[in-house]
Amino acid sequence: MGDDSFALVRGPDCWRITFAAMASPCEILVDSRPGDTESALRYLGEAAVAETRRIEALLSRYRPDNIIHRINTAGGLPVTVDEETASLLDFASRCHVLSQGRFDITSGILRRVWTFDGGNRIPKREDVRALLPMVGWHKVDWRRPVLRLPAGMEIDLGGIGKEYAVDRVANLVLSMLTARPGSPAGLLVNFGGDLRVMGARRKARPWRVGVERPGLDGVPSLELELQGGGLATSGDARRYVLRDGVRYGHILDPTTGWPVPGAPRSVTVLADSCTSAGLLATLAMLEGEKAEEFLSTQDVRHWIIR
Repeated sequence: MGDDSFALVRGPDCWRITFAAMASPCEILVDSRPGDTESALRYLGEAAVAETRRIEALLSRYRPDNIIHRINTAGGLPVTVDEETASLLDFASRCHVLSQGRFDITSGILRRVWTFDGGNRIPKREDVRALLPMVGWHKVDWRRPVLRLPAGMEIDLGGIGKEYAVDRVANLVLSMLTARPGSPAGLLVNFGGDLRVMGARRKARPWRVGVERPGLDGVPSLELELQGGGLATSGDARRYVLRDGVRYGHILDPTTGWPVPGAPRSVTVLADSCTSAGLLATLAMLEGEKAEEFLSTQDVRHWIIR
């Protein structure tokens, strides 16, 4: 199967488009309407997959042919970025300020010493300290549309990329649906558990969504009924290190280079968009023991598991 492949299945009340992207299983559910045809839904699926691939190619830190690679290999020279990347950098900069420096897109360099694969390897403290001079958005010269990254530093937009892709694809699919005649249509876009619900289903039916609850064997997943909004979860269910009975989650404090102490096992947030939900879930994790206190001031529904 090629990179543009996807599966399309018609269920009793919705169409289901599935594919893999951004290291996640992806699905798009579209409310069935009278007159829907497989060819029309296949055209919609092709557009959705193409947009997902475009964003993945734009933001991936592993590709040698995109703007992220140009920035990270510029050796301290200025790089002029496109409008879309500039908007994402503006968003990341605002997040850095709102989080008092704890949300930092330059902290990805710490992956050189941390591997959150469920193993037991902990880096040496001196190895972590050696990387800290290369972490800190405040060291970056960002004057839209020109970015100058000090030599040796890197940026990584992966922390907001998947949620951003969910919102972009949801808006694209909804615009294609509303451009066609017929009854209103609702949709759900789900990329690895980060999702967006838009439009209006026939008979006002909600979408039923299950949320994984890590570490609670035998306890059912949290189940929600959603009519709209974005849902995102941040946690250590799959990305962690377990050493001497201590579980180290993958959310790192960029000021220390170490996992945030006292962080919840999982934070789920329901907000207006998937991007906003993902940001708030991550910021809550970065608050550690104060995650609940932080989210209580944000006027969003949320669920925390410790």
